[in-house]
Amino acid sequence: MTTLALLAAAAEAPRHLNPVKLFLDADIVVQVVMAGLILASVWVWTIILSFSLRYARMAKRCDAYEREFWKASDIDAFQAEHTKADTPSAKVAAAGLAEWRRSTGGKGLDRDGTRQRLSAVMDTAVAQEAERLSDRLNFLATVGSVAPFVGLFGTVWGIMNSFFQIGQQQNSSLAVVAPGISEALFATAIGLFAAIPAVIAYNRFSYRVDQMEARLQRFADRFHASLSRELEGQ
Repeated sequence: MTTLALLAAAAEAPRHLNPVKLFLDADIVVQVVMAGLILASVWVWTIILSFSLRYARMAKRCDAYEREFWKASDIDAFQAEHTKADTPSAKVAAAGLAEWRRSTGGKGLDRDGTRQRLSAVMDTAVAQEAERLSDRLNFLATVGSVAPFVGLFGTVWGIMNSFFQIGQQQNSSLAVVAPGISEALFATAIGLFAAIPAVIAYNRFSYRVDQMEARLQRFADRFHASLSRELEGQ
C-alpha cells in the first residue's frame, strides 16, 4: 500500500469511536458477552433506582409511625389503626404486642419468660425486615465482582480472533489488527461500566440496610423496656 493510499484510508477513518459499530462488527461471542453485560447494567440501575425510592419511602413512614407511636395513649388502639401499614416499625411493634397478649393472657404469668420471648420475637421481626429490605442487593455484589472478568473474557476472545485474522490474511498491519482489538477492549469497558456502579451501590445500600436495622433494633429495645415496666405492675 502506497503512502497516498494510507493517508486516504486515514482520512476516511472515523475520528470518534462508535459504540454501536463496535458492537455490530464484533465477533458473535464478543457480542453475546457485551449483550449480557448491557442487560446486567440495566438491571443494576433498575435496582439502584428502586432501592433508593423504596428506602426513602420506608424511612419516611417509620419516622411518622414512631413519632405517633410514642405519643399514643392507647397502644392497642393505635396499632389497630396501623395493622395493614407496610412499615417496618409497625411490624416490629405488632410482633411484640402479639407475643405480649399470648404471654399475659393465661392464668400463670412468667415474667422472665415473657421478657425473653418478647425480646426474641421482636429481634426476629427486625431481622426479617432487614432481610426484606436487602433483597436483590446480592445481585449488585455479583455483578460488581463478576462483570469485569466476563468483559475480560470477551476481550481475550476478541484478541484471539484478531490474531487468527492476521494469520488468515497474512497481513500484520495495524489496519488489520486495530478494529478487532478495539471491539475486544470494548467488552472490558462495558464490564467496568456495569461493575463500578454496582460495587458503589452495594456498599452504600448495605450501609443503609445496617442503619435501618439498627434503628429498628433501638425501637424494639425501647418498646421492650416499656412492656417490661408494664409487666412489673401486673
